[in-house]
Amino acid sequence: MERTRKRRIIMTGGGTAGHVMPNIALLPELRAEDYLIAYIGSENGIEKDLIREQRIKYYGIASGKLRRYMSLQNFTDPFRVIKGYSQAKKILKKLKPDVVFSKGGFVTVPVVVAAGRMGIPVIIHESDMTPGLANKIAMRYAKKICCTFPETIKYIPSEKAVLTGTPIRAELIKGDKKAGYDFTGLTPGKPVILVVGGSTGAKNLNEALWAILPELVKSYNVVHLCGAGKTDSDYDNVRGYVQFDYVNEQMRDLLAMADIVVSRAGANAIFEFLTLRKPNLLVPLPAEASRGDQILNADSFKRQGFSSVIEEKDITPKALMKAINSLYKNKQQYIDAMAQSTLQDSISKIIDLIDTI
Repeated sequence: MERTRKRRIIMTGGGTAGHVMPNIALLPELRAEDYLIAYIGSENGIEKDLIREQRIKYYGIASGKLRRYMSLQNFTDPFRVIKGYSQAKKILKKLKPDVVFSKGGFVTVPVVVAAGRMGIPVIIHESDMTPGLANKIAMRYAKKICCTFPETIKYIPSEKAVLTGTPIRAELIKGDKKAGYDFTGLTPGKPVILVVGGSTGAKNLNEALWAILPELVKSYNVVHLCGAGKTDSDYDNVRGYVQFDYVNEQMRDLLAMADIVVSRAGANAIFEFLTLRKPNLLVPLPAEASRGDQILNADSFKRQGFSSVIEEKDITPKALMKAINSLYKNKQQYIDAMAQSTLQDSISKIIDLIDTI
């Protein structure tokens, strides 16, 4: 009797952790279904180490950034994209995947284009409200496009759109509140605020928080992720306050102990809060520092009743204190709204799509 061939999937995505972590979230279920999994990313991007930690076969290809602004690299990067396309095509021919799953980022463009032209089914996942440039180019080669937000559907071909939300790593749900207290050294007894400024920090948010810290710690314990190199030793000995540049494995325990969260509005982060039903105050990255996607993300969650929002330009110590107190006072209404959300169970929805495409 002929043995049934295992299904094969190639995953791709890179440039930032946001283009990698949702792929990682899918791995346990793909392994449980006995998929043969390989990954195509850039030669030296952040995704390389993140994926190798997962013991997945990794293939690095050349990639170039598709810029909307003038740069000398605009003249050389097209040649890297062409080289990446040729490399991706060779890898696809060798591995013969049944499906390619792309999370976005510029490295995915040559992979998706090569797969599409070779007749290999492609599924794209778009995290943000509006598709990024890489996904805009790649979507014509996709069979299906997974959307994180209901509002995204109007930006893509309707016959390809599938509303899935964004996949969240299962280990985040397994956070331990006691482990969080052990890690931070804080004493239980007061509500806990987790403040997350993102990997590069949020200067205005940090400074406003420090300005109200003496008043804040009278009522709350505060865990502050300041951003790389952004901690301030002047606040090391404030009772009820602890600061870190960033955390990795301990994040699930910090979320478990948090009563409310103050955070940037990246799609992955806010869907973690939704999954864990953590009332949150979002401070989206301003438009001048981004393409405005975090502002749109925050507006969507505010409309759905999942989040409170304060724009960075409006942050003052007084405004931040008022917003935090209001969020904590009304936390149950946010929890109730999140409990009614249909934008959950994303992993099952995406795996079903991969299985049936």
